[in-house]
Amino acid sequence: MPKLIPIRICVLLSAILLAVPLSAAQSSAASASEKSLPEKVIIDTDIGDDIDDAFAVALALRSPEFQILGVTTTFGDTETRAKLLDRFLAESGRAEIPVAAGAPSLPKSNFTQRRYAENNRFAKPSHPDAVAFLLDQIRRNPGQITLIAIGPLMNVGAAIDKDPATFRKLKRIILMGGSIKRGYGDLGFGPPHPPEPEWNILNDIPSAQKLFAAGVPLFVMPLDATQLKLDEVKRALLFSQGTPITDQLTLLYHQWGQETPTLYDPMTIAYLVNPALCPVQPMHIRVDEKGFTRLDPGPPNAPNPPNAQVCLDSNPDAFFRFLLPRLSAP
Repeated sequence: MPKLIPIRICVLLSAILLAVPLSAAQSSAASASEKSLPEKVIIDTDIGDDIDDAFAVALALRSPEFQILGVTTTFGDTETRAKLLDRFLAESGRAEIPVAAGAPSLPKSNFTQRRYAENNRFAKPSHPDAVAFLLDQIRRNPGQITLIAIGPLMNVGAAIDKDPATFRKLKRIILMGGSIKRGYGDLGFGPPHPPEPEWNILNDIPSAQKLFAAGVPLFVMPLDATQLKLDEVKRALLFSQGTPITDQLTLLYHQWGQETPTLYDPMTIAYLVNPALCPVQPMHIRVDEKGFTRLDPGPPNAPNPPNAQVCLDSNPDAFFRFLLPRLSAP
C-alpha cells in the first residue's frame, strides 16, 4: 500500500501550483495596465509665428492618450510665446499644464499672434527655464518621456550641452523637421521641388547636428510627409464648432492673417497616437553646414547605422479624418 502524503504537504503543493498561473495573470494584467497608461509628453514649440503649432498643441490637448507634463517655448521672444500658451491652455480648460520659456534668441521672429498673447488675464509674470524644466522632468521620469519638438532646436541643443547623460534618458523624440526628398511646395503631385533647408533645422543647425548624434530614439516627420493643407471646407467645419479649443484656434487663425494653413506640426501628435498615419523607415540622416538633412547611408562595405526613423509619405485624407473629429469634439 503506498504511503499517504501528509495533508500539510498536499496543501503546500496545491498553493504552489495555484500560485504559478496567478503570478502569470498578475504579470499580464500589470503589462496591460502599463500599456493603457497615458504617454508622458513634453511639447517644445515656437507657437505664435506660423499657425500649425497651435493646431498641434490643440490636438495634444484633445488626445487622452497623452499626459502632458509641460509645454516649453523656443526661438525669438520666448516669454511672449509662453504667455500665448498661458491663455491658450486656460481658455481650453487646461491651465494646470506647466509652461516654461527657453532663452530668447535673435533674430526676432515674425510673431503674428502677438495680440492674443499680450494683455491677457491668464498671462503669468514669468516662467521657469525651459531647459532646466525639461531635464528635471527627465530625471523624475527616466525612460518615460517623449519629447515632441516642433520648433527650432535651441532648447534641445542646450539640454544636450548641459546634461547629455540625462538627455539620453528620454524615451524618444518626435521631430517635425528636415527635407529628405521633397522641399517646400511639393505636395506629391505636379513638378517636384528638390529638398531644401527646413525652418526648424535651419534656425539652429548646430543643435540639429547634436540631436541626430545624441543616441536618443528619433522619429522624424519632414516636409516630405507634413505639407497638409487645411482648406476652406475643413476650416469652415472646424471653426463653426464653437468649443473652447476651436474658438481659440479661430482667433489665432485670424491673427495669423493668411488663408490656407499648412499643418506641418500636428503630424507629430497624430503619429504618436496612430503610427500608421505616417509610416517610418530607418535611415541615417546627416545635417550639413547649410541645414540640409542629407540621407547618408555610408559605403556598401561599412554602412552607417540608422540614427532616425523617418516618414517620407503620408495620406492627407486619413490624416484629416483623424484630426478634424478630435478637434471638433465637445
